[in-house]
Amino acid sequence: MDTKQIFWPFLAQIAITLVGFLRLGLEKRKALAAGNVDLSKTPLDNDAWPDHVLKVSNNIRNQFQVPLLFYVLCLMFAALGAVDIMVLTLAWAFVASRLVHAWIHMGSNVVPARFAAFAIGFVIVIAMTALAAAALWRATA
Repeated sequence: MDTKQIFWPFLAQIAITLVGFLRLGLEKRKALAAGNVDLSKTPLDNDAWPDHVLKVSNNIRNQFQVPLLFYVLCLMFAALGAVDIMVLTLAWAFVASRLVHAWIHMGSNVVPARFAAFAIGFVIVIAMTALAAAALWRATA
């Protein structure tokens, strides 16, 4: 399998984050237009924004937690030349779980549903970590 295929889910995960930033800009604009923001507090206090802004902001922060491990793993698989159908399937499944997580987080924000999407992605990263360790073992043995 072409090792570069791992970069498609990598880019898809980046796209989820970028869409979050775009959504945050729109939500902040809406809040400012509605006069729902104390501008004197916003530089130091994210809580100065209304809840609809905080949901999106919190989701963006989440995109730099477990997804960061995903990015490192993708780079590791590419460097080791260890991208196969299992790795690629797991990578796309992770991106799907993060898309569902973001959709819930920035929408209804139902915590049990959001946690389920998070947990699926977390388990996928654990599996990818095990596969990366095995690939590294094979490459260095």
